[in-house]
Amino acid sequence: MKNLGILLSGRGSNFEAIADSVAAGRIRGAIAVVISNREEAPGIELARRRGLEARVIPSKGKPREQHDAEVVAALQEKKVDLVCLAGYMRLLSPWFVRQFPNRILNIHPSLLPAFPGLEAQKQALEYGAKVSGCTVHFVDEQLDHGAIILQKAVPVLDDDDEHSLAARILEQEHIAYTEAINIVLSGGFELMGRRLVRRATAKA
Repeated sequence: MKNLGILLSGRGSNFEAIADSVAAGRIRGAIAVVISNREEAPGIELARRRGLEARVIPSKGKPREQHDAEVVAALQEKKVDLVCLAGYMRLLSPWFVRQFPNRILNIHPSLLPAFPGLEAQKQALEYGAKVSGCTVHFVDEQLDHGAIILQKAVPVLDDDDEHSLAARILEQEHIAYTEAINIVLSGGFELMGRRLVRRATAKA
């Protein structure tokens, strides 16, 4: 059984989707710890209600290196195999990323490399995109940049605003994250440059 570590800063809807998938047996793993950098993050209370170990490691007023070291120590203590960012509003330092090579996942509400960074749905609408969606990718040392694991597409409707588009993308995020976690936990893939290629046996 593989151990997952969840990092979040807010409401944690993707964390809840992952936790639901674990509970239903759709993910062959266990959530070993949920960590937030913010005491008031609703996701921490949700984790505690589920009986999961939830820790707050405050980031405010600390050098990034110190905070990253504290989070990495907690993940290593719980023997975490895969780190999943679920609305974690901090950039991880290169040192942090090196502690978990190709073992940190993030989900972003656009079809990367289009519209990285904040307000991706607003960016898509302002650009006039006809298709948007979400991307699950490995985390590397650059923002929203690591190798793509999978993507889900969502049409941009003529009457969409930022909130309606975000809501439809979020539905796909919850599906995509579970699928991506299973791909990575299975180990049935190779990275060829930036391309993730699944082995034939892993597709069955």
